[in-house]
Order: sequence, then C-alpha cells, then structure tokens
Amino acid sequence: MSEGPTKLVLVWTTADREVAMNMILMYGRNARRLGWWDQVNLLVWGPSGPLLLADEELKVEIKAMIDEGVEVIACKACADRYGISDALSEISVKVFYTGEALTNAVKSPDWAVLTF
Repeated sequence: MSEGPTKLVLVWTTADREVAMNMILMYGRNARRLGWWDQVNLLVWGPSGPLLLADEELKVEIKAMIDEGVEVIACKACADRYGISDALSEISVKVFYTGEALTNAVKSPDWAVLTF
C-alpha cells in the first residue's frame, strides 16, 4: 500500500468545458470507480457552476460521478452570487459554505487537493 493521502478533493473553478470533460470529470469518476482514492469529492466553485447548469452533457457526467460514489458539492457563497444554489441542489449537488471544509482538507495529511 502506498503512503500518502487516501482522499481527493477536485476543486473545479474553470468555465472551460474541455478541461471539465477531458480531465476533471473523467479523472474524478475513474478515480472513485477504480479505487484509486478511498474518497473523492468534487467541489464546484465559481464559474464552473453556471457552466455545469448550462450543459446537459456535463449534468449527465455529474450524475454518473454521484452514482459512482463521488461526493459533488458546491460553494454556497459562490452559488448564491450566481443565483444558482437551488438549481445545483436540484441536480443532487450538495450546496453549503465550503471554505472551512476546503481549508481543513488542504491542511490534512489525509487529503490531496487538485485545483482546476
């Protein structure tokens, strides 16, 4: 067994659809499905929220990730700024204030954090 973190947070901040489809969502889903990480969280933060809601294919990928066991969460402060908190909740994204949770993950030896 390798040493190091066993949990992963993917912080998705970009409005770049190509990065979302061809890295963040693909890696996040496979990382959980194939057991590369014991826990995978996807944090939707900033411009990624409106992108997600505007793109049906991204919504399908998010649902598949959730079905694979990825916890998909969104920053409530950011989502409120965009006026999308309720819409994110409707697609099973857990919306709450995430600053403290992200800070704890960054400081913890149990978590790896990748930001896009």
